Amino acid sequence: MEYRPELTTQQILCCSCGTTIPPNPTNMCINCIRNQVDITEGIPKHATICFCRNCERYLQPPMLWVACQLESRELLALCLKKLKGLNKVRLVDAGFIWTEPHSKRIKLKLTIQKEVFTSTILQQIFEVEFVVSHQQCDDCAKVMAQNTWKAMVQVRQKVDHKRTFLYLEQLIIKHSAHKDTINIKECKDGLDFYYASRSHALKMVEFLSAITPLKSKASEQLISTDIHSGTSNYKFSYSIELVPICKDDLLCLPPKIAKSMGNISPLVICYRIGNSVHVMDVNTLAVAEISTQTYWRTPFQALASVKQLTEYYVLDVEPCGPVRGKYVLADIQVAKAQDVGRNDTTFFARSHLGGILNPGDSVMGYDIASSNFNNDAFDGLHRGSLPDVILIKKAYPSHRKRNKGRNWELRQLQKEEEDMAPRKQDQERIEQDYEMFLRDLEEDPELRSTVNLYKADKPKKESDYAMVEDSDSDYEDEDFPEIQLDELLDNLKLDDGPDNEYDSAQDGDDMMMD
Repeated sequence: MEYRPELTTQQILCCSCGTTIPPNPTNMCINCIRNQVDITEGIPKHATICFCRNCERYLQPPMLWVACQLESRELLALCLKKLKGLNKVRLVDAGFIWTEPHSKRIKLKLTIQKEVFTSTILQQIFEVEFVVSHQQCDDCAKVMAQNTWKAMVQVRQKVDHKRTFLYLEQLIIKHSAHKDTINIKECKDGLDFYYASRSHALKMVEFLSAITPLKSKASEQLISTDIHSGTSNYKFSYSIELVPICKDDLLCLPPKIAKSMGNISPLVICYRIGNSVHVMDVNTLAVAEISTQTYWRTPFQALASVKQLTEYYVLDVEPCGPVRGKYVLADIQVAKAQDVGRNDTTFFARSHLGGILNPGDSVMGYDIASSNFNNDAFDGLHRGSLPDVILIKKAYPSHRKRNKGRNWELRQLQKEEEDMAPRKQDQERIEQDYEMFLRDLEEDPELRSTVNLYKADKPKKESDYAMVEDSDSDYEDEDFPEIQLDELLDNLKLDDGPDNEYDSAQDGDDMMMD
């Protein structure tokens, strides 16, 4: 008879509770391992999932909305993506636990595994509960808000001042171009006009095209579609970019544009902005016109703006003879106002202001000799042929020093400001731009003839923050172009509309963009 020895399994005692168990690398029973290690730690047991009741879609962060049926594979995958920490364990099984459809609860039963000790894998089953939170998706929000506005006109200009939009605002008020707007929002680089009809937005685009050179781009967005009637609902946006050139800017024309305009000198000034850019060579009084198509075919930036102007003191004026309208060519000897009494440095400039400048006057100009321009077209010019100074406009420091009150005022559009309030330095810059615009209206009769000025209830003094030119003269500028009383309109406010629109009168034929 063959002897067969009986095989017995070796048993050991658990090092924690003393229970007899088969040998394992931890020398612990399963209950003790579970009491010491929780592999579900770090995995949330409660979470929130967003659901849109209108389109019955769930939010898949960050911005994607997907349609899922209850207890579907898509919904299961969406819920698992919401759980952080699952990437640190091995997911063995996942399934739904039945809940009432109207309970706003979704429960999952998960089975996971994880290696807790050397060659020891622990498996655990737990439940996760999701709370269904109602949130309106972006598409449904657009459908619900489709009656707020139908078309939008975004007007932008990439310059470092607001003078263009200040003048544009006055033209809009003068011609009542804003009567169809339902809202006007002020942005960093421009204005946004909202309309209830597409035709009203197109009318605004046509108005802007008639007074300033620009390029526009139209776009549309589908809001909703009716498959039964075949009709669709769109929102239209018109993006308008104004030419980044303003009146009195110093320009250096690209060689291609200069040759196409009769070989005019590349270094010119912008003396007027209409529906095109009008430039002048101050050395010869030669003028040229840059059309909108020509500019946007070869765009360029201004070499310097009015913020870089320097004040000069006129020492001598000698007319040269050529005259073009109000412009008279003359050789003018000037000195920097800050250098008068300190040194004998003088400059000779040929200017178009010979008809209005006299010895002893102050004039603003660009200091070409000591300026460093980062411009390829300017670097290509012969430095020996460039003038030291280019004079732009006459200044009236004596009048500014008196800080007399203004008996007139302007009206402004009712605009919605940005969500974030401007910083203190930005607010000071905006106020300074407005003061410069008011001075331009005072000093340029041709410019103020295109806008409406109204009688002020109380004379308003020039702002304390405004730049006041230093002058030792105690007399008033005799030739200062004072605003006469017959140029002002009565300050009457009409209560016919929600925006308190005002009377518009004295329509100007000549549009000049400052």
